[in-house]
Amino acid sequence: MKDLTKGNEASLIIVFALPMLIGNVFQQFYNMVDSWVVGRYVGTTALAAVGAATPIIFLVIALAMGVTMGANVLIAQFYGAKDEKRIRTMIDTTYIALFFTSLLVTVVGVFTVGPLLTLLRIPEEVWPEATTYLRIIMAGLLFTFGYNGVGAILRGLGDSMTPLYMLILSTLINITLDLVFVRVFSWGVTGVALATVIAQAVSFIASLVYLNLTHPVLRTNFLKLSFNSEMFRQSLAIGVPSGLQQALASLGGMFMSAVINGYGTAVIAGFATANRIELLAGMPAMNIGMALSAFTGQNIGAGKMDRVKRGFHAALLIGVALTIVIMTGMFIFARHIIGFFTDDLAVIAVGVQYLQVMSPLFFLFTIMFTTNGLIRGAGEGIVPMVSTLLATWAARIPCALLFSHFWGVIGLWFASPAGWILGDIIVLSYYKSQRWTKKSFTATAASDKIRTQEAGHDR
Repeated sequence: MKDLTKGNEASLIIVFALPMLIGNVFQQFYNMVDSWVVGRYVGTTALAAVGAATPIIFLVIALAMGVTMGANVLIAQFYGAKDEKRIRTMIDTTYIALFFTSLLVTVVGVFTVGPLLTLLRIPEEVWPEATTYLRIIMAGLLFTFGYNGVGAILRGLGDSMTPLYMLILSTLINITLDLVFVRVFSWGVTGVALATVIAQAVSFIASLVYLNLTHPVLRTNFLKLSFNSEMFRQSLAIGVPSGLQQALASLGGMFMSAVINGYGTAVIAGFATANRIELLAGMPAMNIGMALSAFTGQNIGAGKMDRVKRGFHAALLIGVALTIVIMTGMFIFARHIIGFFTDDLAVIAVGVQYLQVMSPLFFLFTIMFTTNGLIRGAGEGIVPMVSTLLATWAARIPCALLFSHFWGVIGLWFASPAGWILGDIIVLSYYKSQRWTKKSFTATAASDKIRTQEAGHDR
């Protein structure tokens, strides 16, 4: 655990973000290995199936993030206020909420795969493998939720190293099983999905064992968990808007996929491959934003607002500089990057076109994600949700339909930057308003309710 309320702001954010960045690079790397194994050893149809399933998986992960984001913010603020008792109660409450949410989503997910694929207009030749892949992933959601939940708790406590170890372990297992299941057993898409679920299960269980042995505050007896309804309510007040934000973005991605899927298998596969590269390239900005959330939460909990503002300016500068460097390389080497995954010239052409349109404008995403990190860390979940709602449904999707009508496939690729511009305007305006400075949970009336509820439990 690390105290983020003391020391140089820029250095703390970089040091805290670096393990998360390395970990997420590993996570994206094993997603890319999935694509590489499928594209090289199964075929273009299987590659399209995995890509077509991605928006649905992101939607499910958004629900997990909605449950865990509120816990992350509250734990960070409690840690900044040095309130160990409420940290422990919040962790117990989070575990209980994750367990029941994951069971509900698993049941719903397994039985709605067909309608979701119909909604996405998946081509007939892609349908069987996409269905198989999704049902296996859905069946393992307990581990996906737990895996994300433990990471969120640890980041709230200033520990970004243990989630890195979890991701490295998961990545190594996933890559090994991908190759064994596909190349040795010839299980195709089924093998890739099983490898992902098994890797997350092993990593989640190993992390729980490790935490019980090494972190006194995190030592958990799952038979004696305590649930605090007021903490849960406050966590939802922060986390549900965040989850809805991610869900809206995922639904927007599903809508975009439905439009893209109408252009055929080569375009689906090319976009899916390039989109994985884009996610990898966006990792620095995303992890700096996540680090800024923890930094903001702890410093607001400690009442150090000047440090929060200095940290935001440092994070924004670092994030934009890294994005410019990465995207320059992405633009120059786009053909080599896409060609690593497939020899299909039509797929390569689509992927290169996407990367070269998106790369020069990606700094707009960095600004939006970093600013959202500050706002969430302050305990405000509504504004990022509204910005995503408008950026996706008032800008990105209308622009995709309009631009593609006049310019064809290339018009679709300009839609995301249009959404980023609107999102930036909204979140930067809110930052300038200073209203986020009044969101500290440790100073709210709800905090007094929690103390009252805990006192009742103690008696």
